[in-house]
Amino acid sequence: MFLEAALALLALSLSLLCRPWRMLGSRPGPGGMQDPVLSPLLTPLFASLVLLPWVWALPALHQMPLQLHWSGAPLVVLLIGWPLAVPVLLAVGAIAFALAPALDVSEALGMVVWQGLVPATLAMLWGAAMRRWCWHNIFVFILLRGFFGTVLCLFVASLLGQWAGHVLPNINEDLSRMARWLMAWADGVTTGMLTAVFVVFRPRWVATWSDAIYLQPPRSPEN
Repeated sequence: MFLEAALALLALSLSLLCRPWRMLGSRPGPGGMQDPVLSPLLTPLFASLVLLPWVWALPALHQMPLQLHWSGAPLVVLLIGWPLAVPVLLAVGAIAFALAPALDVSEALGMVVWQGLVPATLAMLWGAAMRRWCWHNIFVFILLRGFFGTVLCLFVASLLGQWAGHVLPNINEDLSRMARWLMAWADGVTTGMLTAVFVVFRPRWVATWSDAIYLQPPRSPEN
């Protein structure tokens, strides 16, 4: 529990240093400063606070031989950015803890860290690497960041959580790794699909998306 508390406190401290609340401030509307418009990121933020707690609490609300976990943390990072995602994921964990009386404090903290903060941080680092070393294209953003990046980050985070002692009940180690790999793919398919939908129809909901970066016109061949 000490490791999870230290990681959560470190992530929250770093996110607050970035002053994420600035992303939610009002912006000038069509009429200038006299007609401010609320940040479009409020929609995915409130959606995360409403939907994710039930998803996280679901394994503790029913009894099954294999508890299926869905994270959604990489999607939250894509939508509202890592600095804002950290306090949101902490709030999601607190709400899930309130919804599931079967969870104790150590289990809830482990869920927040290994199901939320760690994959979110890995997704942020993966996205920075993709922007730095990969070509800028809408399909690269959707496939490498939304789909494959989610699978990779969640699988690595789940293995780290297993190493830290958060194991799947009644499942041996080898089968547990296979189950975590399959659950990461389920998360990746959902995140990739929603990323594609939001980039096309609601790009203002995706804080990590930029038309200027990923929709650059093709360069003309040099003579």
